[in-house]
Amino acid sequence: MPTFVLRLIAPRPNFAQTLTDSEQAIMNSHAAHWRPYLERGDMVVFGPVLTDEDSYGIAVVETDDEQALREFAAQDPVVTTRTAAFELGRLAAGHVRVR
Repeated sequence: MPTFVLRLIAPRPNFAQTLTDSEQAIMNSHAAHWRPYLERGDMVVFGPVLTDEDSYGIAVVETDDEQALREFAAQDPVVTTRTAAFELGRLAAGHVRVR
């Protein structure tokens, strides 16, 4: 099954560490928005990444329907409120550990 990586591009480098109350509410809606992918088991990983200089979100999704994923991402509250944007790419090759 194809695997896609979504990168949430935050509006400022320290976004995850300095959320306003309204941004926190949007991020809560953002997390709830992706719950169907988590519940179906299509979401491999989802969450914020913190570096010394930056913060961004990452999600890894397995799906056969790239167009549906793109449309779903476009409906994310962080996108519709223009709080953040996504980059979406298809994982060209890789290995996933078996548990």
